[in-house]
Amino acid sequence: MLPRMLSRVPLTLTLLCVLLVSIILNTVNIINLSTLQDQHFQFLSESSSLQSLSSKSKAPKYVVYSKNPNGAFLKHVDSGFHRFGYSKEVFNSTDDWDVMWAHDYPFKKIREKMLAMKPGQKVNKFPGSGFITNKVNLATSGLKNVPQAFQIPDEKEKFLEFAKEHPDMMFVQKNNNHRGIKIEKMENLNLDDEGSFIQEFIHNPLMVDGYKFDIGIYTTLTSVDPLRIYVHYNDVLLRFCPTKYHPFDAEDRDKYVVGDDYLPSWEVPSFTKYMDDKAAFSFRDTLNAYIINSMKMDPNKMWDEIYSTIVEVYQNTETHFAKAVRNYPHKDAFFEMVRFDFVIDDELNVYLMEANMSPNLSSAHFSANAGLYEEVVDALLRLVGVVGVGQHGNTDAVRDKDILVSPELCSKHCDCSLDECQLCLPCLSPQDVSVLKSAWAERRNQGSTWRIFPPPVASPQTDNLQGVDLSKLLPSNKKLIRWYQEKCKMDRTWCDV
Repeated sequence: MLPRMLSRVPLTLTLLCVLLVSIILNTVNIINLSTLQDQHFQFLSESSSLQSLSSKSKAPKYVVYSKNPNGAFLKHVDSGFHRFGYSKEVFNSTDDWDVMWAHDYPFKKIREKMLAMKPGQKVNKFPGSGFITNKVNLATSGLKNVPQAFQIPDEKEKFLEFAKEHPDMMFVQKNNNHRGIKIEKMENLNLDDEGSFIQEFIHNPLMVDGYKFDIGIYTTLTSVDPLRIYVHYNDVLLRFCPTKYHPFDAEDRDKYVVGDDYLPSWEVPSFTKYMDDKAAFSFRDTLNAYIINSMKMDPNKMWDEIYSTIVEVYQNTETHFAKAVRNYPHKDAFFEMVRFDFVIDDELNVYLMEANMSPNLSSAHFSANAGLYEEVVDALLRLVGVVGVGQHGNTDAVRDKDILVSPELCSKHCDCSLDECQLCLPCLSPQDVSVLKSAWAERRNQGSTWRIFPPPVASPQTDNLQGVDLSKLLPSNKKLIRWYQEKCKMDRTWCDV
């Protein structure tokens, strides 16, 4: 019996040792697990804190360059930025801003600041935009659909000859700083007034219920060399003269000049049924409905003429724009929205009257316009990438594969000296890649805007570009147009947009 008991002792000790070792190992594991868990929670806490700090440090900022940075005309601009988390900083208090909203032209008085802009900063003005918004320059450009004008006194003799050939024509005299116009008799025109111009007056304007009106087209330039131009497609601004046109009286400017105290569209009887609380159609849709139903005409030709006129204005000055932009270190820093004002005659011919560098976006006078202005600002900020996807114009999220075209051609070895290979990735310069990524991002962010240049591609089966003469375009424009054509062939959602 005793030997048998003694034989069991080593076995018992062994079991005890195994049990002890197991307890020790479990204890160590629990301690290690607890430590790892503590470290994990500490990491999450630190990560959360870092993200919070990062979020705070990266909260976007905008500044306003204006004589009155808190004016009512900026109400909808401010609300647009605030809606997307921007904080408004006092101009000159910091250089650490993401966007400068320049109501005044910034490339003269604060030119040094513009030259010192950091990568990624944006400003809503283009250097050289005066080539378009200067009234004298535009009126005397000789472009289609711009009423005939003569710069005074340089073209005095030329004007007198023109007036002699058109004895029934009426004229207005303007200068670049004068907002209003007034029809004058020939003997009252000052043909020696420096810095002024005399312009043909459109004698047969289209009227609704006897009131003359103009059409404001919100237009955004996002790039020069190559050109990219968009219009706010969803709506326009209609403004009516406050007094009926007939019986005509040249002394009563309210009959033919649209001023700040204009007649709102919804008070024009023929428009009321489209714009009251029951219907509430947009300005654009209301005008189209009137032209179709009351005039029995097609408004599409009118819109096409308006857009082609805007494109021609930019094309006429694009070399000046490109030269001006080259003076600044970051040519992708600029975007600009202007409002082109057109008058339409009773045959739906269009006439460009002026381009407003900083269009009035105040709804203080007509609160019903607030929706239009909010929509215009929102669409602009999205298009240029300062809000929403690709915020701050960052194209890092756009992949190289997003901009690739011509798969059958570019999947093979392509000789970059050949024209057909210029859009293959190995043949694209870093500048080309940057341009195409920006164009791709704008396409993603278009929203309620519509690209009018490069012109839309009609379909994958055709390269119809609405009569554009490619031989007259700058090389950068030709390359971008071809890229849009190839994108349309690959994906028809890129067509007609």
